[in-house]
Amino acid sequence: MRARILLRAITAVICLPLVYVAAGFVGAAITGKHADLAAGTDVLIGLARAPIHYDFLLPMSPEVRAQFGFAEGAGVPISAPQAEWLLVGWGSQAFYTSAGSYADMKPGAVFTAITGDQAVLHLDVAGDVSGVDGIQYLTLSEPQYAALLARLAADFQRDQTGAALPLAAHFNDHDAFFEAKGHFNIFHPCNAWLGEVLRDAGVPFGIWTPTPQAVEMALRWHVG
Repeated sequence: MRARILLRAITAVICLPLVYVAAGFVGAAITGKHADLAAGTDVLIGLARAPIHYDFLLPMSPEVRAQFGFAEGAGVPISAPQAEWLLVGWGSQAFYTSAGSYADMKPGAVFTAITGDQAVLHLDVAGDVSGVDGIQYLTLSEPQYAALLARLAADFQRDQTGAALPLAAHFNDHDAFFEAKGHFNIFHPCNAWLGEVLRDAGVPFGIWTPTPQAVEMALRWHVG
C-alpha cells in the first residue's frame, strides 16, 4: 500500500512539470483579448531571450531616453550615445535579483518565486545587437508602441512624488532593478507578463505564455 502511494506521488512530481509546459503551449495557441489599435510597421522592437525568460528590447529613441531617464540615478546610462537599446524585464524580486542564469538558482528563491513574490522591473542598456542570437523582432504601429510604453511606465511602483523605487541589486555596472506593481508566481511568471504587455499594446498574442517555449510558439502562431 505504501509503495503504491509512493509511486503515485513520484508520478505526480514527474507529470506536473509536463502538464505545466503543455498547458503553456495551449495558452500560447489561444489568442488572448488584446487592445484594438491601428496596425502598421512604424517602430521595430525586440524580444530578447535570456536563459529562462524574455525581455523587451526598446530602441533608444529620444522618447525612450526621456521616459526612462530616471534610471540614470540608479546607474543605468540611458543618455550614453553608445546605448542603442533599452532592455526591460519583469520578475520575482527574490529570484530575479539573484539569478542571472540557471547556475545561480537558489532553492529558497525558487520556492518564493513559485509560491508568490513581489515583482520587480529590470532595466539595462545594450549597444549594437545585430549579431546577437535569440532576439525576435516585432513591428508596431506608433499607437501600439505608445501603448506599450505607457503600460511599462504604469508597472513601476512609485513613491508619493511619482519617483520610481530602485533596489540595491545589480547584475553589472550598467543595470538596475526597481520595485514593480503586481506579484509573481508560478501561474503569473515573467513570460506571461510579457504576453500581457503585448496584448495591452494591441499585439495578438497567446492568452497564457508561462515559458520561453510558449512565447516562441505564440510569436510563430500569432505574429508570424
